[in-house]
Amino acid sequence: MTDATRTEIEAAAFRRLLQHLMQDRPEVQNIDLMNLAGFCRNCLWRWYQEAAAERGLDLTRDAVREIVYGMPYADWQARHQGEATSEQKAAFDKAIKAHE
Repeated sequence: MTDATRTEIEAAAFRRLLQHLMQDRPEVQNIDLMNLAGFCRNCLWRWYQEAAAERGLDLTRDAVREIVYGMPYADWQARHQGEATSEQKAAFDKAIKAHE
């Protein structure tokens, strides 16, 4: 496999992940992703922004969030983000301590 083909496949997989999170499973909360997988949509937009910066592109926080969330962040929050339960918060605190 060439580097170009690998990059194309990785990009396609990333686009499919975004589609899954935006369209197929928007009800999955970021805190649940963090608790189960150790990353969430916020991690994805930060990684995207960092990768762009490494290539000399200065993308704003809002622009990158819209790429990852598929809409302005405030709209996504209003439509899909619920208040974290005490159980979710406790699991998050436990997971964070495990990574310190």
